[in-house]
Amino acid sequence: MFGTSLLYGDGVITPAISVLSAVEGLEEVSASLADWVIPIALVILIVLFLAQSRGTGAMGRVFGPIMVVWFVTLAVLGLGKIVGAPEIVQSVNPVHLVRYFTHESLKAFLSLGSIFLVVTGGEALYADMGHFGRRPITIGWYGMVLPALLLNYWGQGAFLLQNPEVVDKRFFFLMAPEALKLPLVVLATMATVIASQALISGVFSLTAQAVQLDYLPRIAIRHTSHKHSGQIYVPMVNWVLMVACLGLVVGFRSSENLAAAYGIAVTMTMAITTLIFFRVLTDRWNWSQARAFGVCVPLFVIELGFLGANLVKIPKGGWFALAVGVIMMVQMQTWRRGRQLVADRIHRGERPIAEVLDQTADAARVPGMAVFMFKDLGKAPPALVNNLRHNKVLHRTTLIVAVETDDAPRVDPEERAEVTRVEPGVYQVLLTFGFMEDPDVPAALSALHVRGIEFDPDDVTYFIGHESIIAGKAPGMHPALEHLFVLLNRGADSASRFFNLPAERVFEVGSQVEI
Repeated sequence: MFGTSLLYGDGVITPAISVLSAVEGLEEVSASLADWVIPIALVILIVLFLAQSRGTGAMGRVFGPIMVVWFVTLAVLGLGKIVGAPEIVQSVNPVHLVRYFTHESLKAFLSLGSIFLVVTGGEALYADMGHFGRRPITIGWYGMVLPALLLNYWGQGAFLLQNPEVVDKRFFFLMAPEALKLPLVVLATMATVIASQALISGVFSLTAQAVQLDYLPRIAIRHTSHKHSGQIYVPMVNWVLMVACLGLVVGFRSSENLAAAYGIAVTMTMAITTLIFFRVLTDRWNWSQARAFGVCVPLFVIELGFLGANLVKIPKGGWFALAVGVIMMVQMQTWRRGRQLVADRIHRGERPIAEVLDQTADAARVPGMAVFMFKDLGKAPPALVNNLRHNKVLHRTTLIVAVETDDAPRVDPEERAEVTRVEPGVYQVLLTFGFMEDPDVPAALSALHVRGIEFDPDDVTYFIGHESIIAGKAPGMHPALEHLFVLLNRGADSASRFFNLPAERVFEVGSQVEI
């Protein structure tokens, strides 16, 4: 949860620092433009977040050609400078690294905090696999991005060897001819906007998966593509990110100040990822611990080195990323624990479904189908109990439907439903969705091929429970966290919208639960 929470901090900082650092190139074009850097960066960020509702697919068609131009430009700029100082390619020799750490140990260690910035953004590649898949990212990275970056960093090193006096300036823009500085600033700004998009999309994916796994309250999630289920837009997260990014730009005012806040979240996330990867190797891939240690320990040592170098940034701005991470983790843990307490309170009054049906054998059967959304199969839904108690009726076909989220991203539609007959006309249905899937209950029920169940979308009523949570004196949570959970629960999206139930066919049954 902490690793997940840190990525939210990364998602806030990345757009702010990326756009601001590119726009600051205007200062190298003309000193008179310095006062326009902050306003221009704010306008660009606002436009970026306003465009999110169009979806990553639509934006990708615009961004793709721009990124090709950007990486070709990086490669050409780098090659031009490498020609003047070809000895820069010797930098791949690890002997230089050993000498640096031997003779200037403290400086070398602290410099890792800045050097690490060249790999930040790599974590977004994995977050965005849910949007684009592995193959496009692999081809894009090895075919264009990595070679272009390597050539440009070599070029920057060569430029510094020839012009050491510019080391304290934004010398990337000085590598271009005077007439091309402004076009380069514009292109860099467009590229950083696109780089920011990668993290924003990743945060959207992360949020959708956290909701599915019940670590965050249900919130509105819009699918922006009919072909790719991973392409989504989360309005509330989008606006919170926008406000936070604008606040960072106004508060820190320069990319140099923001750089202090950057890196700490990414290094911690990468270290946590390695720990999780170790568990994947041993628990899922059945590797021996010795073999898993052989892969993970070298990675972990490197990451701990980068993390240690970034710790000195905490007082200078790194605290912001950690604060976002802690806030998100408290929220996720509170929601998880609160949901467990609510479930425990509800379970106390539950009765087996067979027992309830036996006691109401004289209930009249009415036409149509009733679908009771209730996750505890084997138990009688409160809405069903109330319907039998007050109306003395049972629908001709009654489905008690539970929805589970699988650890896998997607579930084979043929294996989605598990149906159990309770008694004539009454069935229990367990629907399983992957954590990256949209839980469309009507569509899943329409696909059932079970004797005795004829699903007619126009002749079904969906019954769902609606719990009003109040903070009380019952043991289980700290009073402050109880109030936080109540607040989160009030802001949660309706279950009917989350399960894609048609609003005109939904019947809600309320109850009050004290935690």
